[in-house]
Amino acid sequence: MNQSLQARRDRALGVGAQLFYTDPLHIVRGDGVELFDADGRRYIDMYNNVPCVGHGNARVAEAMAAQQATLNVHSRYLHEGIVSFAERLVALHHDGIESAVITCTGTEAIEVAMAIARIATGRRGVIATNATYHGNTEAVIALRRAAIRPDEHPDVTTFPYPQQLRPIRAGLDERALADAYLDELATAIERLESSGAGVAAVILCSIQANEGLPDIPGDFMAKAADLVRAAGGLVIADEVQAGYCRTGRWWGYELTGFEPDIAVMGKPMGNGLPLAATVASRDLVERFRGETRYFNTFGASPLQAAVGHAVIDEIEERGLAASVAELGFGLRAALVERAERCPWIGDVRGHGLYIGVEMVEPEGELVPDRSRAVEFTDRLKDQGVLASNAGEFANVLKLRPPLVLQQSHAEEFLAAFDAVLQEIDG
Repeated sequence: MNQSLQARRDRALGVGAQLFYTDPLHIVRGDGVELFDADGRRYIDMYNNVPCVGHGNARVAEAMAAQQATLNVHSRYLHEGIVSFAERLVALHHDGIESAVITCTGTEAIEVAMAIARIATGRRGVIATNATYHGNTEAVIALRRAAIRPDEHPDVTTFPYPQQLRPIRAGLDERALADAYLDELATAIERLESSGAGVAAVILCSIQANEGLPDIPGDFMAKAADLVRAAGGLVIADEVQAGYCRTGRWWGYELTGFEPDIAVMGKPMGNGLPLAATVASRDLVERFRGETRYFNTFGASPLQAAVGHAVIDEIEERGLAASVAELGFGLRAALVERAERCPWIGDVRGHGLYIGVEMVEPEGELVPDRSRAVEFTDRLKDQGVLASNAGEFANVLKLRPPLVLQQSHAEEFLAAFDAVLQEIDG
């Protein structure tokens, strides 16, 4: 069945449309943290952050159906729902965040953030890390490609993402390490100033998710923000993965110690309905609107508002921020204990329910082992647990389940993790 469906998929979507796992799954139903395949087999979902309040969430589904049955139009009419949702969203941020641009995807929201920064500063240059990912359009993917082909993207430059593991193992202390990365950022700023592009913004995932969740040295993020602002640029926090209580706090930037001028959200906001947003001061947003006359047919719709409210209601009424912090702490501690007994687990790190387990060659100095990470995710799937791998070298087991994960699910995951360890160590 899977092979037949995959062959049809290749014809319909084109060979190369990505699938997880060596033997892809045919998933047909979800409930909370559980997914079910076409044969009825149940899996614990330790990967999907989009349905943050759970697959098939009843409150979200009911809000979606009721609003769609009542009204769904574009944003050029007055509607209480979208106004109250935007007010509620910005109120969750720090005091400098006052207005929102509602979009459909994180990629689009990143483009809006870049445009806001460029209009506000009158400069073009944007800085990102050298292992980043912020989206798929030509403008946004340049943030990733600039590290590989810098000459093709003169308005974008990168610097090495801040991490502690390998440099500290090599003998650098945390304070010196933070300063070294700040020097790299200063060099990136100089490149943009020398090119004539100037510095419009730095864009950073608040927890460096796609970089592999590295432990960020010291007060690097706050000092990096100061450095960019001193050069006349703005600070953009990508909260698409870090936000919505993923770390046990509403926003990743609260955890890593800085306040952005602009924040971007996406994926979890609609629990599966396309919903994203860029938020900033009212002045920044109004300058953007006045310059671009931006409009999105499906952005800021009554349907998005209804679903957006329902997701926040679920997070707040179920106390998910606190449960994420508590459960994530215990899960990470359990994985650290296992790593101490396993020579090919180089590190366990993360925040709340976003945890990375870095896999390395058992002999040597933290040499990344991508093949083992891929094998591990395949074997976990066979044990009934879904995960993936990420990071600069794709050697980090990425654990990022729906926020409604329970202790019983965590225990099932740890049992499967132990079984895979035993299989591989044989």
